[in-house]
Amino acid sequence: MPVRTSDAKWQGDLKSGKGTVHLGSGAWEGQYNFSSRFEEGKGTNPEELIAAAHAACFSMALSAGLSGAGFTVDSIATSAKVKVEPVAGGFEITKIDLVTEAKVPGIDKEAFEKIAAATKEGCPVSKALKAVPISLDAKLV
Repeated sequence: MPVRTSDAKWQGDLKSGKGTVHLGSGAWEGQYNFSSRFEEGKGTNPEELIAAAHAACFSMALSAGLSGAGFTVDSIATSAKVKVEPVAGGFEITKIDLVTEAKVPGIDKEAFEKIAAATKEGCPVSKALKAVPISLDAKLV
């Protein structure tokens, strides 16, 4: 299995500095700064990148779980919200909310919810983030 890489560069102090993030694949590069992370400024931030990774991983893993159970997946759309908050001594990611909607012909709600719950626990990004409470809202459409 390949090892995935990305890099980030930062210039200046925390509040007035700026940085860039570059995905190792070359698929994306963007800027980040204090305002884009802790306020509503322009640019990305680590939490947004974690949310993207988690949503993508969950969707793929749910597809694998559903297919492995014999179902044909038409589509899966997942969003992730990663909350960062001030805590004693700094900041901490305190919660991740996953919301997924799937179109899976022939599956009942109970079977879908069981596979989705197992996916929340078993997808590689969920496993890596297990120190953070993760909620899941899974719906069939």
